[in-house]
Amino acid sequence: MKKPLEENIDFYYNEQGYVVLTEKYHRERGYCCGNGCLHCPFDYEKVPEDKKSRLLAARQQRGA
Repeated sequence: MKKPLEENIDFYYNEQGYVVLTEKYHRERGYCCGNGCLHCPFDYEKVPEDKKSRLLAARQQRGA
């Protein structure tokens, strides 16, 4: 059985009220889902190339 997600550990809510999954959550899951998640530790490996390039450039601008 999967453990329930813990707020501020596995996810948080952004200013718009959306759920944002943390890097910890992604690492435990173990793979890139291809959705372009903000905290993806897998460098967006399953995201299509045009979107992947934009996401990596934005990450670099944020200083992550």
